[in-house]
Amino acid sequence: MSQANRTSADRPDPVAAPDSPPALRRIGDALSGLRFGSVLAIVQDGVVVQIERTEKTRLDKTDR
Repeated sequence: MSQANRTSADRPDPVAAPDSPPALRRIGDALSGLRFGSVLAIVQDGVVVQIERTEKTRLDKTDR
């Protein structure tokens, strides 16, 4: 199977792998449970030095 035809289900999750680099695991932790928002990785000299998580709360029409 070519790389282009592979689905995400066919690939191992690099964040879940126990031997993942610590920065990758921390990024995965920041993504965990995030429904609306963003995760920003700040990289200096090829090294992740900071991870920012911004979470948005969406209000239902009845809550507006």
